[in-house]
Amino acid sequence: MALWGGRFINESHKLFKKFNTSLSFDHVLAKEDIIASIAWSQALMKSNILTKEEQKTIESALLVLLKEVQDNTQSILTSNSEDIHSWVESNLINKIGKLGKKLHTGRSRNDQITTDLKLWCRKKIYILLETIIELQKNFILSAESNYNVIMPGYTHLQRAQPITFAYWCLAYVEMLKRDVSRLKDVLKRLNISPLGSGALSGTAWKINREELALSMGFKSASNNALDSVSDRDYIIELLSTAAISMMHLSRFSEDLIFFNSGEANFIELSDAITSGSSLMPQKKNPDALELIRGKCGRVYGSLNSILVILKSLPLSYNKDMQEDKEGLFDSIKTWNNCLNIAILVLKNVKIKHKSCRKAAEEGYSNATEIADYLVKKGLTFREAHNISGQLVLHAINENKSLNNLTLSTFQTYSNLIEEDIYKNITLESCLEKRLSQGGVAPFQVYQEIVKAKKRLNIL
Repeated sequence: MALWGGRFINESHKLFKKFNTSLSFDHVLAKEDIIASIAWSQALMKSNILTKEEQKTIESALLVLLKEVQDNTQSILTSNSEDIHSWVESNLINKIGKLGKKLHTGRSRNDQITTDLKLWCRKKIYILLETIIELQKNFILSAESNYNVIMPGYTHLQRAQPITFAYWCLAYVEMLKRDVSRLKDVLKRLNISPLGSGALSGTAWKINREELALSMGFKSASNNALDSVSDRDYIIELLSTAAISMMHLSRFSEDLIFFNSGEANFIELSDAITSGSSLMPQKKNPDALELIRGKCGRVYGSLNSILVILKSLPLSYNKDMQEDKEGLFDSIKTWNNCLNIAILVLKNVKIKHKSCRKAAEEGYSNATEIADYLVKKGLTFREAHNISGQLVLHAINENKSLNNLTLSTFQTYSNLIEEDIYKNITLESCLEKRLSQGGVAPFQVYQEIVKAKKRLNIL
């Protein structure tokens, strides 16, 4: 059933019908379309367009339809309806006859679709928030259980300064915290109801749009119908947040892929989230992490797509906007799936304590400590930095760690260096000195874990 046709003499070409239809993907909005339709029927009753009996009949039929959809959403795809709106209306008419044709009074598919999309996005945001918070909790628990594991921190993929695995986990907790904040911001701007905007200029019927908005859980009704039916900012914002969060997950994946490599050997990934090679029996591939990394680009593509679709559209609604859905639906599903896989990875990763520490000891990551030591002895940092660099070069040539250089070797480069140099350049000393807010000192890390556990209600 089409929701239009009186002005047309001839049938649409079957190729155009197939090209024009959106039911194959917008059927996922069935529940939202029915919920919004029930709210609209109640608004029509309050405006005396429907009687109480008519509204009750319509609502009862829509609730039956909602139950049918919940039991078997895929059954919608057997229909030849143009879109989810025509599917709901035709099924309503099949159930209650001519009365079903009254429901669309004062309403347009233009305000219907954006209402449905907002209801769908809002529902998905609540699910995503729960999943992100669950991932944060797993990072905190992993930090707590690997609190004393010392490993190298990297810049330019070269060993830089010692950190702890717990500290690495906390970095991702901070990233995810920003993702949560962005999602909540999207929710604030999304939670405005467009229903009652009509095609583009409002409705001629006396609909209390504020009351209608509140009945669907929206904060308020929109202020301009022309903007309301063409606004897809909330999709851009949601996909932007998805892209940023996927970038965080991709970096997490890349870190663990490197940590899992034979070259680093810091962790071992569980059999539960790895796969093997069809040719090389020894291989254990981090496919779960590589897929997260790859799917990041997929979400980026959806964001870019909606930006390009909207960049030069005149007001108000244009059929181009039918292309706003498939990328959105796919990206939100992809994002949530990747979050859940990241949780699974963290729960099944084994940290190799000795390998982590050995790498931190061998990478001259304590060279900055020598410079700081000399500054405390009275040298300028630039002078101290130069001496420390010369000592690193000497240690490299001798194939030794800085800790294994003799005191006489140290004193060759500076007579300010004394026996206490050794306790100043241990890995533990390197960590303990960094007590600044956000630093890697174990005390600071412990405090952050405690605060995070309290914030996330981890018992």
